[in-house]
Amino acid sequence: FQFFWLSLNVWLFGKTFLLYNQGLQYYYLHQMLGLGLCVSRASASVLNLNCCLVLLPMCRVLLAFLRGSQKVASKKTRRLLDKSKTFHVTCGVTICIFSALHVAAHLVNALNFSENYSEEFVTLNAANYRGEDPRKLLFATVPGLTGVIMVIVLFLMCTASTYAIRVSNYDIFWYTHNLFFVFYMLLMLHVSGGVLKYQTNIEEHPPGCFNPNKTLQQNLTVPKAFEELFPDYTTEPFPEDLPVPEPFVQNSFMRVCSEEPKFQSHFPETWFWISGPLCLYCVERLYRYIRSNKPVTITSVISHPSNVLEVRMVKDDFEARPGQYVILHCPRVSALESHPFTLTMCPTDTKATFGVHLKVVGDWTERFRDLLLLHSNQDTEILPIFQQRRYPKLYVDGPFGSPFEESLNYEVSLCVAGGIGVTPFASVLNTLLDGWKCYKLRRLYFIWVCRDIESFRWFADLLCMLHNKLWQENRPDYINIQLYLSQTDGIQKIIGEKYQALNSRLLIGRPRWKLLFDDIAKCNRRKTIGVFCCGPNKISKILHKLSNSSNSYGTRFEYNKESFS
Repeated sequence: FQFFWLSLNVWLFGKTFLLYNQGLQYYYLHQMLGLGLCVSRASASVLNLNCCLVLLPMCRVLLAFLRGSQKVASKKTRRLLDKSKTFHVTCGVTICIFSALHVAAHLVNALNFSENYSEEFVTLNAANYRGEDPRKLLFATVPGLTGVIMVIVLFLMCTASTYAIRVSNYDIFWYTHNLFFVFYMLLMLHVSGGVLKYQTNIEEHPPGCFNPNKTLQQNLTVPKAFEELFPDYTTEPFPEDLPVPEPFVQNSFMRVCSEEPKFQSHFPETWFWISGPLCLYCVERLYRYIRSNKPVTITSVISHPSNVLEVRMVKDDFEARPGQYVILHCPRVSALESHPFTLTMCPTDTKATFGVHLKVVGDWTERFRDLLLLHSNQDTEILPIFQQRRYPKLYVDGPFGSPFEESLNYEVSLCVAGGIGVTPFASVLNTLLDGWKCYKLRRLYFIWVCRDIESFRWFADLLCMLHNKLWQENRPDYINIQLYLSQTDGIQKIIGEKYQALNSRLLIGRPRWKLLFDDIAKCNRRKTIGVFCCGPNKISKILHKLSNSSNSYGTRFEYNKESFS
C-alpha cells in the first residue's frame, strides 16, 4: 500500500511538473525562475492532496459509523478501514518528503527572484529590486515567514512521532502532534500571498510575440515589412530576404501583438483541498466533546498483578460492540492529554457496566493509578455509592471501531495476544460468555503469550468461566485455548485450584507458528479464517507472512492487526 501511494504521488508530481514546464501561461515566470518554479508547484500539488487526506483517518466517529453501517457490507471494504492508521502515517511521511523538496525549490526561487529581477514585467517580481537580499523574501514576507514557521512545526511533529520518542515520552508526541492546528492555520496564510503569477491574456499576447507599440515607444527601428502588418496579427513566416533584427526572431516566425501581458496571482487552491476535511474534523471534535462532556461513574477499581489496573464504569446511554475502544480523559491527571484503551467489558441488555484494563507504563497511567488507589492499599477497591466522590472525574469519549469487531463475523477465528494485547479479545470472550449462538463464529483459537505467570491471572477467571460454560453446553471444541509462558526458570502453573483447566493448557516457550497454522488449516479445510493479532510487531510480522502464504488444504487466512507499540 505504501508503495502504491508513493507511486501515485510521484505520478502527480510529474504531471504537475510538465504542466508548469510547458504551459504558456507560465512562460515568463519560467524564464525568471527556471526549474525552481516547476519543482515548487509540483511538490505543492502533492502536499495539497496529502494535507487534505491526512485528517480523514483521524475522523474516528466517521470510521466507526462506516464500520457499523449496513452500507459497508463487504468484509474486504471494512478491512480497508483498519488501515486508517497506516494511511495516516503514510500521508505524514509523504508530507515530510515533499515539504523538503518544496522548501529547497523555494530557496532557489528566492535567489532567482533577486538575481533575475525583470525590468520589463515589474508585476511578475517578488523582489523589490535587482540584487535584493533573498533572506528578506524568506523572513519579511507572509509566504516566507509562514513557510519557515511551518517547517519548524513539521520538524517537531515528525521527530516526536518516531518510535523511540513515543515509547520513552508519549507526552512529547501527544503535545507536538496537536500542533497540526497551528500548521493548518499557517498553511492557509501561506498560500494567500500570491507570489507566483500566471499570464491571463495568452490569446492577446502569446509568449515571445512582437509588440509594435512598445517598440515604437522605445524608439527602436522597426522593419518596414512589419508596418504593413500593423495592427493585425500574423503567424506567417518572415520572408527569407527580409533582414530582421535578432530580438524579433523566434523559431523563424513571429506573432505580432498590441497588448501588454497581464499577470494574476493564483487563487489559493489549498483552501479548496483542506477546508472540507478540516471542517469535518473540527465538527467531529465538537461532537465528541459534547458527547463526552458528562463524566462517567466509576463503580470499581481493581489492581491486578504486573502493574495492571482495571476500571469499571457506568454511563447513561452508552453502547459499544466487542473489540471497540474508548478514549479516557482525566482533568486531574492532565488538562489536555487523553489516551485510548480497549474495552474489556461491554455493556449488555442486562448490565450497564463497561470496563478497561490499563497497564501502568508511563507518567499518565502512573498519576491516574495514584489518584484511583489513593485511599486504598488493597488489591481490590469496590466502594458504596456514597463514597464514590473520592474518585476523580473521568470522561469517556467513544466508542470507536477496531479490527477486532470482525472476529465474531468469521466462522473460524484465530486470536493471538501478546501480554496486555489481550484486552481487545477480553471483550469478545465476555460477549461469548453472555451467549455465542447468535454470532457467526463457531470455532475460536485463542493464543496468549506472556513473559510472567502472573499476567495470566488478569483474565484467568473469565477464561475458566467460558471454558466451563462451553463444556456444560457440550461444545468443548468451540474454543481452543493455548497459553504460552515465554520466560520461566522452571515448571510453573497458575496458582489456584479453580485454574486447573488453564494449567493443562499452559505451555513453556513460544508458539511454533508454522506448525500451528498448518494444524489449523488441516482442521478447517477450504474455509476462510480470520487472523487477529494484538501484540509486538515481531509476532505481527510472522503472522502476516504466514497468513499470506499458501497451504495444501485450501484454507485461506485473512490477517487483521492491532498494534499498541
